[in-house]
Amino acid sequence: MSKTRILSLTLALIAGSITVSPLAAAEQALKRTDLVKGDVDAAGYEVVQVLVGFAPGQTAGSHHHPGVEIAHVTKGTLEYSLQGKAPVIVKTGQSLYIPSGVVHSVRNVGDGEATELATYIVRKGETLLVPVK
Repeated sequence: MSKTRILSLTLALIAGSITVSPLAAAEQALKRTDLVKGDVDAAGYEVVQVLVGFAPGQTAGSHHHPGVEIAHVTKGTLEYSLQGKAPVIVKTGQSLYIPSGVVHSVRNVGDGEATELATYIVRKGETLLVPVK
């Protein structure tokens, strides 16, 4: 067998053994598309709307917002864990209200990509997402 053929077979075997673990998928950056941002009638508040994409197994770690969030799942199945409550599964077409300041995380528990349309009514000028360790 030629050296080139041996090298090709070795590379094919190595490539075939490489997989993306669920942990690696969970650590990928979320796909975030900012859609709308503007003032609301309540003094000192604004509305922000974002489309967030999750790869299979991907997690948005524990965080909170300086206002309320309404999460609407537009594709797939997401599990929301809100502080002090049992996890909730939200599927395509379903929505969830997350009160101001409540620590939560979100995980894609489906087989494919998942997306949520997140609408926030938050205090103007504050960081939209505050990570929690």
